[in-house]
Amino acid sequence: MNEHENLTSDAEARRDLPSRPRGSGQPPRQDTLVRYLGAVATAAAAHAGTQWTPAAPAGRTPRSEPTPEPGLPLVRDVMDVPAASLRDELPYRDIARLLAREQVGAVPVVDAEDHVVGVVSENDLLAKVAFEASGHRPGPIGRLRERRLHGKARGETAADLMTSPAITVLPGATVAEAAWLAALSRLKRIPVTDREGRLVGVVRREALLQVLIRDDAGIRAEAEARIAACCPPGDRDSVEVAVHDGVVELTGRMSPATAARLVAEVDGIADVVEVKNLLTA
Repeated sequence: MNEHENLTSDAEARRDLPSRPRGSGQPPRQDTLVRYLGAVATAAAAHAGTQWTPAAPAGRTPRSEPTPEPGLPLVRDVMDVPAASLRDELPYRDIARLLAREQVGAVPVVDAEDHVVGVVSENDLLAKVAFEASGHRPGPIGRLRERRLHGKARGETAADLMTSPAITVLPGATVAEAAWLAALSRLKRIPVTDREGRLVGVVRREALLQVLIRDDAGIRAEAEARIAACCPPGDRDSVEVAVHDGVVELTGRMSPATAARLVAEVDGIADVVEVKNLLTA
């Protein structure tokens, strides 16, 4: 069994496992976005000065995967398998049916050997319909971008309509790297390919978000560790910590100076949205 088949079978096995139950109170959209942006900013800072290189397109030298630090979540752990795809000769009406059936906004386009050659989206189809309905034709000195869009909209197959080359990610990339790439490219779904450029899955921005943002239990554990580290024994025993959707509430009795130091420490914890200081002197 080759690497392509191994990755596919492993991911299919994970897909059959029960999904992690979601809590009754989900983070508000705005707070979740703030926490996600913070995680992406951290990933971007870690890669400052480096240049992202997508997985190797078909016919090019395979790209080697970097060795991530032990314990970091990887794309292969969260990607969806099997991934919907379509062949480059598929007519645009059939593309529309596939997008509707899969309930996705974009799908990778693959060649006969399953190499990702591009991505076709709802926007590509809408642009085609809009140009056809308007009857507008750019003039000989029309803007270059408009002429390119018109030329693309006249296409009838996925090969004509797709955006190419596709932005892809390797299974061994870290979740933080993929999140950074998704934010940089403004993508909601990124095709995952092996080192030869063949499709092995798709990773959703939502899945990346869920991994990057720690749950409330993890935040509470770190907050309690900060309390133990920065507070005298008499103060730490009187403090209680509650965390709801990233908002930390500190209650109990503590001197004002120690309380101020503690609030600053807890506020510095990754994924904390807000610290509510309910401590009394």
